Order: sequence, then structure tokens, then C-alpha cells
Amino acid sequence: MNLSHPMQTPMRLLYRLGMRGRRLLPKQRCEAFGASANGVQKIGKLYVINLDRQTDRWFEMEQELKHVKDASGRELTSLVERFSAIDARTFAQPPPSTDDVDPFYTLRDQLFVEPQPHALPDRFELNRPIRMSRPEVAVARSHIEVWRRIAAGDQSYCLVLEDDTWFRPGFAHHLDQAWTELGVGIDGGVPFDILYLSYVEARHGAPKTFLSSSVFRPTRGLWHLAGYVLSRKGALKLLNLLPCCGPVDLWINHQFGELDVRATRRSIIAQRRDGGSTNSYSVLPALTKIGVIDSEGAALFHARPPAGPVFAFGPEDSGLSALAMALSMLGYRCCSDLRQLPESEFEHLLSGSVNRIFDAYVNIGSLTIRALELRERYPSAKFIFTSEHGGTSETSLLDIVANNDLDVAVLTPNATNKWQVICEHLRCAPPFCSYPEVTDLGQRELLPVDLGSQSLHGRTTPKRDASPWVIESRQRWRGIHCVTPRESLSPAVARVELKDPLLEVDSRRWFLRDDTFAGNLALFRPSNIEIQGGNGLALIVKVEPLGVRDYSAAGISSREQFLFGKFETVIQASNAPGVVTGFFLHRNSPRQEIDIEIVGGRPEQVLVNVFYNPGDEGAQFDYGYRGAPSCVELGFDASKSIHRFAIEWGPSKITWLVDGQPVHRRVNWDPTPIPHLPMALHLNTWPSRSRELAERLNDRQLPATSVVRSISVDATLVTANGHHNEGGYESKLRGEERARPAGKSK
Repeated sequence: MNLSHPMQTPMRLLYRLGMRGRRLLPKQRCEAFGASANGVQKIGKLYVINLDRQTDRWFEMEQELKHVKDASGRELTSLVERFSAIDARTFAQPPPSTDDVDPFYTLRDQLFVEPQPHALPDRFELNRPIRMSRPEVAVARSHIEVWRRIAAGDQSYCLVLEDDTWFRPGFAHHLDQAWTELGVGIDGGVPFDILYLSYVEARHGAPKTFLSSSVFRPTRGLWHLAGYVLSRKGALKLLNLLPCCGPVDLWINHQFGELDVRATRRSIIAQRRDGGSTNSYSVLPALTKIGVIDSEGAALFHARPPAGPVFAFGPEDSGLSALAMALSMLGYRCCSDLRQLPESEFEHLLSGSVNRIFDAYVNIGSLTIRALELRERYPSAKFIFTSEHGGTSETSLLDIVANNDLDVAVLTPNATNKWQVICEHLRCAPPFCSYPEVTDLGQRELLPVDLGSQSLHGRTTPKRDASPWVIESRQRWRGIHCVTPRESLSPAVARVELKDPLLEVDSRRWFLRDDTFAGNLALFRPSNIEIQGGNGLALIVKVEPLGVRDYSAAGISSREQFLFGKFETVIQASNAPGVVTGFFLHRNSPRQEIDIEIVGGRPEQVLVNVFYNPGDEGAQFDYGYRGAPSCVELGFDASKSIHRFAIEWGPSKITWLVDGQPVHRRVNWDPTPIPHLPMALHLNTWPSRSRELAERLNDRQLPATSVVRSISVDATLVTANGHHNEGGYESKLRGEERARPAGKSK
């Protein structure tokens, strides 16, 4: 979508002069274009989509293409083919459905790509059909016809351009760097289906995973399809996914799960601003109607939801714990399933203080009899009642609703669309995830606050993520220390107790990493793990040019996932500045993590950390890159001798231990919820890109070695669906977010 305001005439003239003045600069040479050579595939052809009646745009595109040369020194005009765009003026109104384009889509489809947290009405219909405009249908069909030409052609990669685009300064350099990092053609591989070169991220950012310094994998949230490289394989996939339902740049976001999608770190092709858009956007009336067009708020999960506070009540086993998780997934900071609130929070809530921590309270016993008092204190409060069997008379609270003016929604277990019930009530857009299935925890008793988040040794607290699921430091807050909830595990579980002396690497239990992540200056290589003849493993970091990285490193990961237990390793960490030794539990979708890290420049400290995102298995949440770290003084140098480091992870508490002694504890909401989903176990040694985290890497101190004597696990082994975690932790680090103050988590 190109919703930029049209330029006034004087500005338009200056803009055009500036665009033409660029052509006085030296021509760019881009090695990614031209004939393939030495097994490295290149972009062999360009298609420019241009309407026959817009000859001026074709002229400007020709001038633009002359300013860039391919690998052999020829202008890109030698590779271009003009595609005569399909003209919307030839269509009937409204445009009919075809095998290629279904002209209907929904507001739900739009909000999937660009969630909007504010200014939604009390009621809206997510599934009401929106009919594409004639220009939108024409644009979609034009792109589809180009895909057909690419699929039937003999080029492995083609660049597709709309006729109002131009190459940004440094285009050739940035594309060549991305092309190298993608490894196109190496070992005969085809590493992507589509590579975005021109895009605008959704207003509050696109969820993404950085694969290298120049390339990321988007989950959704990329608007515009004005300039992209499409492989022949990708063209065939897109054709098989038709019909296109909705504007093509919206529809293709919904196909990211079926495609290998990449994007350059920055948009290196832009759309001109002096001609105005010939498109008409069918979604604008729907967005205007619900107030989205004027919304300038923060991203859905970087800001608190607009409606609240929220209070939810209901009978036992009526889905209250699932509702609490759903509210968390909407960005609410939710306290749930307790007989009473911690004293300080209870006082703040009843007094109407802005200093309260939570903005949603679900299944809190001490609030049940105070519904009317809460309504008086919070006139804008939202109430949700759950029903055990789908009736409306199962709780006396509903009698209160009948006789009082409460803003309430009733959620029944047989509701076909629970997200719609909740989100229409709270005036927010639903996430693109299934409604969570969580066994009710019941109302748990609070326990006396022990040490809470107090470290047993000296501690410093680096900056934390600004997230709904991380609580800022507060003087009186010590988290929620409660009894362990009743188990809600999958039936396919077993307890495992093992102590692996690592005399060898058991491939049934562990696999050796051969990948990397964005903040890692090295590639993990199995050859960097050496068996020490009865003394465990050596994990080595060394200088080793490997194309995309100049160093190699070492890491091992469990093939299985675990849910709660004790995880211990006996290690001697590296003392090389810039090198991190990590022992941690981690998962993706949603991202959750519990860390132990020792950085070579400060081996007398251990960094402990938690990352938490809500949801069930498969929920696409990966917000935050600092997590909630703490640096704990060890009282010794962990690089001088062998020591035991352990994580005890339970449903309501995490304890970190060193040589059998607890050094740090956290309970629920201190400062994060406790991770609640299965995670794999990892151990690695790697050079950090961030000097603030691990100081400057010094090649003269390499190779650097960490020694691992053993790994012990006493935990619940999760075997449901035969799931193993060989996919790794590529989303642990995300590109530009690598620079951090000292002591921050990876």
C-alpha cells in the first residue's frame, strides 16, 4: 500500500530535478546481475510492469536502468523486458472472480499484515468481505502473468519491477553483499523463492529473523511488491498457491509460511513520489470506519491495549487459564489464577492507583465479591465471564450483570470464535494464532515471599526489554510466589535422569551445531568440538574464513525438548574477551528462554536471563532482544578452573546454582512470567558481535577454548508428536539489535 500524501507542484518539480540530478553520479556496477558463472547464479533478466498508456514512466525506467551495470559492464537495459500491464479500465465493475484472482478478502486478512491496536469500534466484523478495486485486481493479474513468464523461462532468478521505482544510493553494494551472504548457487542450491528489495514495513514493524548482517526472513508485515527477485522455483510455488485473494502485496504475506522469503536489511529500491499512485485501495473505507487511518499508536505488542482494566471471573474448569493466556497474547499484563493478590497490588488496585502492575486480572478469588466496587473505581473497565457448559446461569456473578451496568462479555466453551468474542469486546485486533488451549490452574495460594528476585550474591541489573511481559524494577514488588499449579502436561511425557560424562557425543541425544545467528561472528562447526579423552569436550573458537563469517565456533543441542527440571553442566569457561560461553534452554514460536552466560572479558560474573513470550506451541511471538538479564558476582574466575552451573526450572520458580549453591532466584512476574512450554538444551562457545556485551574480540587471543566435563538432566522429557528441536535458535538474535549495554543477554 502506498498511502503517501501527493506532493504539491513546486515540491514535485524539485523532486524530479533531484531524481534526474542523480544520473550525473558515476554508474553503479552490480555483480549480482548478468550471466551465471562458476556455479554462482545471477539475476539473468528484469521485467518492468508498465501500462501502455504510461509511456513517460517507461522512459524514466529506461534512464534508471541505464545507470546500473551488470557484472560484465553492460547496462541493465540489456537484460530488461517490458511487460505490458493489464489495464484496470478494461474490467467490468465490480471485477469478477477468475482462476487467478478471487477479488474478496477480509479485515482479518488486513490486520494479519498490519495489526492495529487503537481506535477500533465496540463491534466490528473481521470476516465481512471486502471487494478488491479494479486497479488492485489489475496489479495482481499483472504480477501473476510475470510469474508465469518466469516459471516458463530459462533464468534461475529474475528481478520484477513496477514502473515507478528507482534504485537507492548504494543499491549495487547492498545487493551484492546480500547475494554473497545468501550463497546463491553454492553447491547447486536455490536458497530462496522471493527476495524483497523494495518494501515498506507495516507501521509498527514487521516480525523478522535476521539470517545475516544484510538479510532477514520476514514472518509478515511487508507492504509493496514494487521490486523483488523471484526464482523460477518461487514462481512455480506462487502459481500453485493461487488464487490471489486480496491485493497482491497483502495476499503474498499470507503465503510466507509456504515460501522461502528473504528481504534485504533495508529497502534498496524505492517508489517515486512525484507521480502519485494510480491504485485505489479497497480497504480504506473499512480502515476509516474503524479509525485505523488516523492511528499513530505503538505496535500491538509494544504498547498496552486501549481497553481496560480487564476483570474476568467464572466457575472452575471454565477456561479461565486459557483466557488469561489469550489476554497476554493481546498484550495485556495479566495476573491470574490466585486466591488473593499480593498485598501491594491489591492496595493499588482498590485505591485506583496508577502504580498498579497489571492491567488484566483473571480468576482472582479476592476480587470476586468486589465486581461492583471495581466498576465504581474503574468506569471504563471491561468484564469477561466464562461459562463451564455454555449456559448463562452457572455463576451468581451473572446475576450482578443482569442488574448493573457492567461492560461485559460472556465466553462459553463452545464458542466457535473465542478470539472474535474477546477482541470485539476489548476493541483490539486478534493475533494470527489459534486460541490457546490451557488446562485451568485453579486459584492458587500465595506463599510467603522468600528471596524473590533477590540475588544471593552481588547483582547488577542491565537494561531490560520494554515489553508487556517484563516488569520494571519496583521497590516493593517481589513477584508472585505461589504454590506449584497442578500439572497440565501432554500425556506423551516421561521423566529422564541422565548424567553424560561426554566421553563421546551420543548422536541419539545431541547434535552438533553447523549454523549461526546474526550476533555471532562465527559459524558453528562440528569440527570445533574435540573429545578430550575422558575429560569431556573442548569447544573451540578460532579464526577461520568461511565466506559469510571469519571465525568458527562450537555448540551442541539436545535432540529432545524438556519441560521443567534441573539442568547442570560442569565447565571451565573461556577467558578470551569477546567470547561468550552459554548454557541455556530455548525455544521458538513463541520464543522462551532461560540463560546462563559467561563472557570472556568478565569471567568473574555470570549473566542469568529469561525471555518470555506468551502462547501455545506455534504462536509467532518473538518480541524483545535483551530479555530480563541480571549479572551475578561469582567470587571467583570461572575461566581458571572447573565449576558446576545449574538451572532449576519449575512452573512457578527458577533458581540458578553455582557449585550446588543458589545464586539467583525468580518467581512468577519477577520480572517476567515463568516459561511454560518445552525447550531444548543448548551449550555453546561463540564470538559476539557486540563489544558492549563481551568486549572487543582480539584475534591474537584465539583460538579460545571452553571445556565441558559433563551435562546432567533431571527433567520431564516431552515426546509429543515426535517433536525434536533440530531447527535451532536462529531467532535468538536479531540484526540491528545487537548493540547492547554491558552484560546484556545474547
